[in-house]
Amino acid sequence: MAKSTLKTPTKEASEELANWVVKGMQEKKAQEIVVMDLRGVHNAFTDFFVVCSGTSDTQIEAIADSVDKEVWESGKIHVHAVEGKANREWILMDYYDVIVHVFLKDKRDFFKLEELWGDAKFSYLPEA
Repeated sequence: MAKSTLKTPTKEASEELANWVVKGMQEKKAQEIVVMDLRGVHNAFTDFFVVCSGTSDTQIEAIADSVDKEVWESGKIHVHAVEGKANREWILMDYYDVIVHVFLKDKRDFFKLEELWGDAKFSYLPEA
C-alpha cells in the first residue's frame, strides 16, 4: 500500500506527488508533459493525471522507471499498479491520488486522453 512521508494526507500531498512524477519525467527528457488537476471534476477517481510522451519504446520505459525511482526516493511511495510495460506503447502507473500515463507519441494522439478529461485544469510544462 502506498504510504506518504507526510503525516496526514492533504490536498498538498497529491500535488507534491504529482511534482515528483514530473521531475522523474523530466530526468529522461519526456515530451509534452501535462498535469491534469481532476480534483474539481465530478466523478473523478483520482486527484491528478500526469501525461507525457516519449519518442521510442525504450524511452517510455526509461521515463516510467525514472518516475518510479523519483517517487520512491522523494516520498518512499511504491507504485500500486503498473500496466503496459511489456507492450511499451502506453505505460500506466497508479499511485492512487496520481495516475501516470507515459505514451508513445502516436498512441497518445490516437487515444486523446486529454480530450476525455476536458473539464480538468491543465498545466502544460515547458520542455527542457
